[in-house]
Amino acid sequence: MFLVTKRKELNPTVTLMEVKAPRVAKKAKAGQFIILRVDEDGERIPLTVADTNPEAGTVTIIFQIVGATTEKLNHIPEGGYLHDFVGPLGVPSHIEGLKKVAVVGGGVGCAIAYPIAKALHQQGTVVHSIVGFRNKDLVILEEEFNQASDLVKMMTDDGSYGEKGLVTNALKELIESGEQYDEVIAIGPLVMMKFVAALTKEYGIKTTVSMNPIMIDGTGMCGGCRLTVGGETKFACVDGPDFDGHLVDFDEAIQRSRMYFETERHHHEETCNLFKGVK
Repeated sequence: MFLVTKRKELNPTVTLMEVKAPRVAKKAKAGQFIILRVDEDGERIPLTVADTNPEAGTVTIIFQIVGATTEKLNHIPEGGYLHDFVGPLGVPSHIEGLKKVAVVGGGVGCAIAYPIAKALHQQGTVVHSIVGFRNKDLVILEEEFNQASDLVKMMTDDGSYGEKGLVTNALKELIESGEQYDEVIAIGPLVMMKFVAALTKEYGIKTTVSMNPIMIDGTGMCGGCRLTVGGETKFACVDGPDFDGHLVDFDEAIQRSRMYFETERHHHEETCNLFKGVK
């Protein structure tokens, strides 16, 4: 059993938890993930390590409430317990030797982008963070990005906070102003990563994307995170989650990611009704 030492709602659909897991906290690196189960009969779900505190032995996870399991997870109180918490898993992000990087995060993907920005900053890399949300109410981790970045561009679709526009607008503006990046690292919705990669390809800038959004089981056995990269079949959980954004077949990944949308929505509604006592 793993103790939840902190629980904080970052916005109406996104929650932060710190979990007591000393061995994971000691070994986890930016870009890796854990697999957890809420209870003995629960399904396994992968969640990216958002931060660690090796001294306190805690691991921070940030999740969006989108399905039955994340709904159950969201009801675990501070002081409660998770049944399983295994990791770190996945290949750590390759950030060694980078001098200047643009980290692009979208929505809850910013929870994955932040630890990479932090790791880059700690090794002395110049970090320009571009983070985007639909509106002001959904903004998360603003203070953390400010601390881990030399420049932060905050974008909202409706202009209710920061600058109005998409993350690609801000990235293009920076590139055309003369900023020269060793690499762009993009993490967020599949459509966002697709268009970031399309933009950077025009300028010949190496681009890494994180395919966490399509991971389901996290072990490579379910096949749910299968994708095509440079014409070859890969699995996000065991071969990634980071891949060359210019080689990923995003159209295929987007189509496959929508296959179980209605089923997951139905299970989420059933779980919500259980907590509300509705039959």
